[in-house]
Amino acid sequence: MGVDRPRRGVQHTLVTLSANPSSIDPADVARFSAIAGAWWDPHGAFAPLHRLNPVRLAFIRGEALKRFARDASARAPFKGLRLLDIGCGGGLLCEPMTRLGFTVTGVDASPRNIAVAGAHAAQGELAIDYRATTAEDLLAGGEAPFDLVLTMEVIEHVADPGVFLRDCARLLAPGGLMIVATLNRTLKSLALAKIAAEYVLRWAPVGTHDWRKFITPAELRGFLAGQDFEVAGPFGMAFDPLAGRWSRSADSKVNYMMTIVPSAT
Repeated sequence: MGVDRPRRGVQHTLVTLSANPSSIDPADVARFSAIAGAWWDPHGAFAPLHRLNPVRLAFIRGEALKRFARDASARAPFKGLRLLDIGCGGGLLCEPMTRLGFTVTGVDASPRNIAVAGAHAAQGELAIDYRATTAEDLLAGGEAPFDLVLTMEVIEHVADPGVFLRDCARLLAPGGLMIVATLNRTLKSLALAKIAAEYVLRWAPVGTHDWRKFITPAELRGFLAGQDFEVAGPFGMAFDPLAGRWSRSADSKVNYMMTIVPSAT
């Protein structure tokens, strides 16, 4: 899989957030802002996402190749397509997606996350449009729609997941694709993603997740009921502690992804 030649310059924009955007949970924003400097440390607070990233990237690339009928052998198969990463954090997905040819916009409610993302992209001379803003404010500002919208491990942190998901979907262009990754609300996820990950193995800081805010696939589908979207999945992901790596799995009781496309008219 080839990569595109790095492009110089990083747009890094701070905007005023709307007074009470539904996707903002101030406590979660503050929590992630406090550890923003660790985004690119593969052994730090975001080590679980670094380990998960190869599986996420392979899934996104595969789904996008199918949806947009692109040549998998091309150096940058997604040239000419716009991608929005909502809740981009430090840019762990934005950078490889840029190298695959997408014109990438990454948004996050934390200005500190955006500052870290912009600085890291500048080091690699990657042209990524980073903005400290929300999906709601993009809509209010009349943002042009995107071909691919990502919201990965974000929806379980927002204040109103239904409104958040619908706003994300409204930013999708006709013929586009949205991919959501999140955590299922099951006893297994309570044991593994909350108790083991935060208190036993210390993979994530205590308080990173609130199990009560985890979202079942049925709930996610319900958020878009009657909204002219087709939802597929769940597509599970599982961690093998012996091999130390993630892989796709038929088990969606902890981590899973779903795809969303506009209904054919």
